[in-house]
Amino acid sequence: MPVEKQADWRPSLASKSRSQIARLAAPHKHHLVGPALAARLLGIGAGSLLEGQSAGPPMPRDGTLLGALFESLVTLGVRTFAQAAEASTRHLRTKSGEHEVDLIVERADGSVLAIEVKLARSVSDADVRHLLWLRERIGADLLDAMIVTTGPAAYRRRDGIAVVPAALLGP
Repeated sequence: MPVEKQADWRPSLASKSRSQIARLAAPHKHHLVGPALAARLLGIGAGSLLEGQSAGPPMPRDGTLLGALFESLVTLGVRTFAQAAEASTRHLRTKSGEHEVDLIVERADGSVLAIEVKLARSVSDADVRHLLWLRERIGADLLDAMIVTTGPAAYRRRDGIAVVPAALLGP
């Protein structure tokens, strides 16, 4: 199955907030290039995914297979739009594992869009904690922060975090 590395994010030299995030972890994250193809090759249908059962071989993973495939699908879309805008797509995880942001889209000037991916229809305060932590650290270098969900509508929370259904992602 084709897998693509997603490098860790380190603020660019152009970023004014470089010193604000000094202790980031270095490991790459991996995403399936074709999440739908992966499910098909594993022999997993919609019913199995929705029920959290796997008819295919056992796979070590955190969370559900559907969650991993959903994150890979969103990452594929975001990466496509970022490349068209000449931006890079990375992820953020602190060395302690205390904070993690699924996608960091960085422009050449060092400003970023931070994205969390949640396989859920609604968003709780706990879901935005890492985005709020990042905003506190990098300030104006953060252009926007959002959570991509499976929900029915896009809106902005009181804390300023955007909530966007995956179905509405686009350039």
